[in-house]
Amino acid sequence: MAARLLFRQLFEKESSTYTYLLADLGHPDKPAIAKMPGVKSVISKASKAVADHVVEHGDKIYFGDLFLEVRATPGHTVGCVTYITGDGSDQPYPRMAFTGDALLIHGCGRTDFQEYITSKYFLFILDILRVVIMFIQVEVHISCTSQCTHRQETIFTLPKDTLLYPGHDYKGFTVTTVGEEIVYNPRLTKDEETFKDIMENLNLAYPKMMDVAVPSNMVCGLQDIISKV
Repeated sequence: MAARLLFRQLFEKESSTYTYLLADLGHPDKPAIAKMPGVKSVISKASKAVADHVVEHGDKIYFGDLFLEVRATPGHTVGCVTYITGDGSDQPYPRMAFTGDALLIHGCGRTDFQEYITSKYFLFILDILRVVIMFIQVEVHISCTSQCTHRQETIFTLPKDTLLYPGHDYKGFTVTTVGEEIVYNPRLTKDEETFKDIMENLNLAYPKMMDVAVPSNMVCGLQDIISKV
C-alpha cells in the first residue's frame, strides 16, 4: 500500500457497519484530513438521493493526487456502486475496492427490498464491483465521464491480490481479496440460476433499522438536518 495513503477502517458495532477514511498524505497543497464543515457527500446518481455530488459509472473521485474509480453495480439496490483505487505506479498497491453491501466477505447483500434487481445482481457482482462511500474530504474533484461506454469489467479480472472492503460484516472479518472470494464465496461461486434461487429464498427478517436508515440514506445522513438549521 502506498506510503502516502492514509487509510483507516472504522466499525460501528450496533449495525455492524464499516466506515472508511482515505486521504493523500503526500499532496503539497491540500490537508490530509478535512474539518467536518468542509466535508462533502457523494452518492450514486441512480439512487436519486440528495448529496453534494452525484456520480455515475466511469467517474473518478480525486482526493489529492489519488483517485477512486466509480463502477455501477445495481442489485442490492438500484443505486449501488463500488469505488476502486486507481491503477498506476503513483496509486496505492495492491488495489483496494470498497464494495458496500454488494459484495460481503464470503457473501453478498440481500435482494428482497429497496428496489433490488435479483436478475441483474449476479452479473453485476461478477461484472463490475461496487460500494457507497458517504463522505469524501474537502476539495474533492469529480471527473465526469458520463458519456463513456459502460464496460463490463469483471471483479474476477482485477488482480487476485486486490483488497476488498465491505460495508458490513457480522462475523468479525475485516477484509478479503478477489482471490479468496473466487474460491470461498458460497453464493458467487455458483451458476446464475443457483444464485438467484439462493437469494430469492433467504427468508431473512425485516431489517430492524430499515425505516430509519433508508430515509436517512436518501439525504446522506446529516444533509437534511443541516438544511433545516
